[in-house]
Amino acid sequence: MTDYPWLRRPAAQVDRAARDLLGWRIGAHGVTVRLTEVEAYSGLGQDPASHAHRGMTGRNEVMFGPAGTLYVYQIYGMHFCANVVCGEAGVAAAVLLRAGEVVDGLELARSRRTAARQDRDLAAGPAKLMQVLALDRAANGTSVVDGNGPAVLTPPAAEVRPGSVTAGPRVGVTSAHDVPWRFWIDGDPTVSAYRRHTPRVRKVP
Repeated sequence: MTDYPWLRRPAAQVDRAARDLLGWRIGAHGVTVRLTEVEAYSGLGQDPASHAHRGMTGRNEVMFGPAGTLYVYQIYGMHFCANVVCGEAGVAAAVLLRAGEVVDGLELARSRRTAARQDRDLAAGPAKLMQVLALDRAANGTSVVDGNGPAVLTPPAAEVRPGSVTAGPRVGVTSAHDVPWRFWIDGDPTVSAYRRHTPRVRKVP
C-alpha cells in the first residue's frame, strides 16, 4: 500500500489537499490522466455545496473516510463524477476531479470519447474524465492508493509550481458557488470551460 499522508490532513484543510492533487496522475482501465483541475468540498457543516452538509446518508457515507477512497456519484441520471476522499476518518471532505490531460492510453481514450474534437477535450470535465477512465458507480468506495481498486493515484512526473495554480469559484452548484475552492493549472488547455452559476428565476403566476 502506498501512503500519502497529505491526503489525511484535517478536513478543514481540504482546499490544500485539492491544490496538492494538481499534477498527480490517476489511471484506470488502460488510460492515465494528469489532473489539471480539481474542486474542494468540506463536510464540516459550513459548506452547503457539499453532499455531506447535512450529515451522513447512504449516498455520501464514503465521504466520511478513509482518505484515498473514491466517492462516485451520478448526475443527470447518466454521467458519473469522482472525488478523492480527504481528511481524517469520520469527518467528510473530498476533492472533485474536474479535468485532466490524457498522458497514457491516448488511442483508447479517443475510442471512449468519440465526441471529442481535440485531444485536449478528452477529459476536460468531470464526466468526460470518468468516461476516458471507464469508471462508473462500481468504483464508489474503492481505494486509489492501495492498488486494489480499479483506479490508482500516482505522483506527478514534475511538481506543479505554486505560482502556476489559480483559484476561482466552483462550478455546477447552487449553494456557495462563489467559494474559491476550484483550482486549476493556469493556461493548461485541458481545463474545463467555466460557466458561472445562474440562479433560476421563478415566474410569477
